[in-house]
Amino acid sequence: MADRVDIQNVLGQMRALKAQAQQGVGTFPVRPQAEIQPAAQNSFGDLLKMAVDKVNETQQAATKLTQAYEKGDPSVDLPEVMIGLQKASVSFQAMTQVRNRLVTAYEDISKMPI
Repeated sequence: MADRVDIQNVLGQMRALKAQAQQGVGTFPVRPQAEIQPAAQNSFGDLLKMAVDKVNETQQAATKLTQAYEKGDPSVDLPEVMIGLQKASVSFQAMTQVRNRLVTAYEDISKMPI
């Protein structure tokens, strides 16, 4: 029963974040309509590269926060550093899972009879 409550809590948080993203509230960057491109114009390779670049940016930001904290920067506190490191870790793990799924899909397709 406790697992069910935890899942409901996570789903509620995800719905709240989705609502914030749709309204442009919070820390999500809002792009002007002219900047938004239909997904059909982006190739799969471009989308994958953008995702890898975003993971790289997250890791670099976490590294900068860590270095600033280690140097004694008073504007950087420990919870901020820990959250940045966790974001980088989760994004890297997600990217690794995507890569694993892509490799599995490629292997499955390559084994199909022609």
